[in-house]
Amino acid sequence: MTTTEASTPAPAAGAPSTRRSTVMSIAGLATSALIALLTVVPSPYAIGSPGPTFDTLGTADGVELVEIKGAPTYMSSGELRLTTVSVQRAGSLPFSIGRVLAAWASQSEYVVPQESVYGTAEEEEEAQEQAAQEWISSQESATVSALEALGHPVPATLRIVGASERSNAADLVETDDVIVAVDGEDVETFTDLVDAVGDREAGDDIAVTVVRDGEQITETFATLDDGAGAAVMGLYIDPEFELPIDVTVGIEKVGGPSAGMMFSLGIMDRLTEEDELQGALVAGTGTIDATGDVGAIGGIRMKLIGARDAGAEWFLAPVENCAEVSGNIPDGLNVVAVDTLDDAYEAITRIGAGDTADLPGC
Repeated sequence: MTTTEASTPAPAAGAPSTRRSTVMSIAGLATSALIALLTVVPSPYAIGSPGPTFDTLGTADGVELVEIKGAPTYMSSGELRLTTVSVQRAGSLPFSIGRVLAAWASQSEYVVPQESVYGTAEEEEEAQEQAAQEWISSQESATVSALEALGHPVPATLRIVGASERSNAADLVETDDVIVAVDGEDVETFTDLVDAVGDREAGDDIAVTVVRDGEQITETFATLDDGAGAAVMGLYIDPEFELPIDVTVGIEKVGGPSAGMMFSLGIMDRLTEEDELQGALVAGTGTIDATGDVGAIGGIRMKLIGARDAGAEWFLAPVENCAEVSGNIPDGLNVVAVDTLDDAYEAITRIGAGDTADLPGC
């Protein structure tokens, strides 16, 4: 039995199918050209992604990340990992429009205009200097807050470096005045000063004693509202701390203040005999000031992913970042919301003990 295959006759010249083929060929070439263009044309955007994490209880490049001199230290069986965000741009690492589109569609990256991150060349240089300074300042604040949280007040010289235009003390105090008392009560630490002002209602009078040219002078003036209902003096204070220990951070590739809280926790852990973590791996982020207040940071969605990728099961996040955290927590990661260093220390201690049932989340 013979089987005959049906054949399709070739179209005549100028037939519609030929025109369609031509159009499709042109469209294919255009698409190929567009893909090639997207692959090679530089893009004026910056791409953010999860950066490396660093264990504040461990080492980096063979050097202790946090080295403490002047006090006994103790080892921990767990990890306290600070988290970072890596930001790349066409000027530092060439990538194309296609790369940007891929990042836009990714759940683990974000895209912003390059100028919104770096600004002009002059602004970029200023931003880098500011980030470096904030990195250094955060280490000092971390040390002060850690010591005071452990019950060791840190004396400070509370020097006035300026006053806001709104301050009722603007014409009463001078640059380099040193505050020594509030309402007749000595203030020896920065926390003493913050607490003394915090006891006032906005608009209340406050009597501040300063030392100027070796002489004590007391000035009384009304406090201001900080915009959230709290009392402030409207003075800029540069505290010069008298630290009883020397803390050195062995990492130079990170800038900004967002690692402050994790540094504080690392210092507290190293200074106490208790093994707070008991083997737990906890990551986190948050600024810290000398009074132990934890502040909001940027890029937390990337930091959550970085923590998960580093093997963390727990993440400490500033309360002020909870709106951004909610709905963006990677599978397998538990988030604890913290407002102060005391909150954060309690959290790691309870995580280590397995007592996590009612820890506050976002």
